[in-house]
Amino acid sequence: MVKIAFCDDELSVLDELKVLTDKYCIERSKKIEYDSFSNPFDLLSEIERGTRFDVIFLDVIMPGVTGIDTAKEIRGFDSNVKIVFLSSSSEFAVESYVVGAYFYQLKPICEEAFFRLMDSAVSSCEKESSDGMVLRCKSGITRIKLQRIEYCEVVHRTLFIHLTNGDVLECTGSLDDLSKQLKAYGGFLRFHRSYLVNLEYIKHLSYQAVTMSSGTQIPIPRGKYHEVKDIYMEYMFKNRQVII
Repeated sequence: MVKIAFCDDELSVLDELKVLTDKYCIERSKKIEYDSFSNPFDLLSEIERGTRFDVIFLDVIMPGVTGIDTAKEIRGFDSNVKIVFLSSSSEFAVESYVVGAYFYQLKPICEEAFFRLMDSAVSSCEKESSDGMVLRCKSGITRIKLQRIEYCEVVHRTLFIHLTNGDVLECTGSLDDLSKQLKAYGGFLRFHRSYLVNLEYIKHLSYQAVTMSSGTQIPIPRGKYHEVKDIYMEYMFKNRQVII
C-alpha cells in the first residue's frame, strides 16, 4: 500500500487533495493511505517519530518555513521519499530540484493532472517495493534495490549492509529479521550466524570460505561446505549461468 502525506496551510487545498485521492483510488482500484498536515512542523515531527511516507505533497509557501527548507529537513531522514511541490507560481521550480523533487505541480490542481501524476508516482512506488526494501539506518530511512546488496553482517548487535559500490549502511534490527524478509525474494543465503550473502556476488567457493566480488572472505562453518555449494549451484543453474 502506498502511503502519502499532504502538507499545506490552506485547508481548502488539503480537502481538495483528499477528494481527488479518494476518487483516484476508486477509479484506479488502488489502496492508498494518506495523512494531512496544515503545517510543516507537524509533518517533520511525524517523520522524526519514524513514520515513513512514499510520497509527500508539499506546499512551497507556508508561514514560518518554506517547503524547500522543509524538504531539506526531510531529506535528512529519508533520501528516497518522492516529494511533490505545490505552488501557484513556477518561481521556485528550479530550486525545488536541488532537494530532489519528484515533481513541481502548479495550483490549482486539475483532476487530469493529478491522476497523471499519481499514475506515475504509484507505479514507481509499486515497482520499487517489488525489487527493493526500506531500511532504518543511522543516516536515516533508506530504500535500496536488493541487487545492490553484496552481503550483510552483524557485529556486536549492529547490522551492517555492504553494498556493491563499497558503501556500508549501519542499520537497526537483527540479522534474523533481515533473513526472514529476504527469504521471500530468493538469492540470499545465511550459512553463518553473523553473515547473509547475495549469491549473485559469490566469486569463489572453497571448503574454508566464500569469497565475494569485493574480495571479502566469509568463513564457512565446519560441515557446511557441501550444503552451501549445492545451494549456490542450484541458484546458478536457475539463473542460466554456465557451469563447467
